[in-house]
Amino acid sequence: MPDPRFREKLIYMCGHTEEGAIGLVINNPLPDIRLEEILKSADIPLPDFKLPPVYLGGPVEMGSGFILYTADYHAPSQMQVSATVCLSSDPVILQDIALNTGPCKYLFLLGYAGWGPGQLENELTDNGWLMLPAEDDVIFNTPDAIKWKVAAQKFGIDITTYGDVVGSA
Repeated sequence: MPDPRFREKLIYMCGHTEEGAIGLVINNPLPDIRLEEILKSADIPLPDFKLPPVYLGGPVEMGSGFILYTADYHAPSQMQVSATVCLSSDPVILQDIALNTGPCKYLFLLGYAGWGPGQLENELTDNGWLMLPAEDDVIFNTPDAIKWKVAAQKFGIDITTYGDVVGSA
């Protein structure tokens, strides 16, 4: 994808309907924003354990927080994305995380990537994206700097051979 906002980014697609699509960039940690700061601003007591980074989930609504997490945890208001992954913006999850009763694995993201009706389909037709099945291990256990490469390698693709030029044969 030639757009610099998505260069070497791995997007986990959460929803796709006739009205559009929503995804989350899952390998773009923000160096200047910490989850501790977000908990403090929400008056949630800080836990005594290390918290993960905060991610820039995409260029849309960057002031909104989302939690992508494993389905071992159930939130009152959640979207079941797959059999093993859920998405929510419910602040109760942050409270549970601080109490160490939240999901086993999770990412906290600000913003999301969104597409209007037909937009993603057009970008796929123009070979703007490489689509692969999601792997929970890549989402939650792979270092951010190599997530995009590992995701492709799991399906036999050496992503480093791709350039900025797209086309079809």
